[in-house]
Amino acid sequence: MTHVSATPATEWLKRHQIIFTEHVYDYVEHGGTTESSRQLGVDKHHVVKTLVMQDDQGKGLVVLMHGDCKVSTKNLARQIIVKKIEPCTPEVAQRNSGYMVGGTSPFGLRKPMPIYVERSVLALSKIYINGGRRGFLVGIDPQVLTEVLKAQPVDCAMPQTPNR
Repeated sequence: MTHVSATPATEWLKRHQIIFTEHVYDYVEHGGTTESSRQLGVDKHHVVKTLVMQDDQGKGLVVLMHGDCKVSTKNLARQIIVKKIEPCTPEVAQRNSGYMVGGTSPFGLRKPMPIYVERSVLALSKIYINGGRRGFLVGIDPQVLTEVLKAQPVDCAMPQTPNR
């Protein structure tokens, strides 16, 4: 196992004394969780995407979602009481998070943003989530998301339609 040099995410995890494992894979443009789960031999449901979105006021927020699901922005907007939620452009996502798209981690964000986690993610025994660089996931206990990161549980998962 190759050790990946420190990222703002791994520094954050160490500062908060979070135990994590490092998982390196070959990043594939637009490969997403399908590619990372295949290369690492882990269930795509346990790979958690970090999605930077914005509300109708243009305020950034982060959604943590299973790799095999999509976010119902309507359900999320209803739960957090805003009119509308939509994905940010890659430029805005990068400016808000401090990470390149494809390497976005919820840990060590450049700007503080509210973080929401799909409630069923918290029921998993271990999750794999971006470690702050393309081709790099960290394995952690999902309870870290609510207990240390202070992510708010939400119910907004929709099944992902398979790519044809």
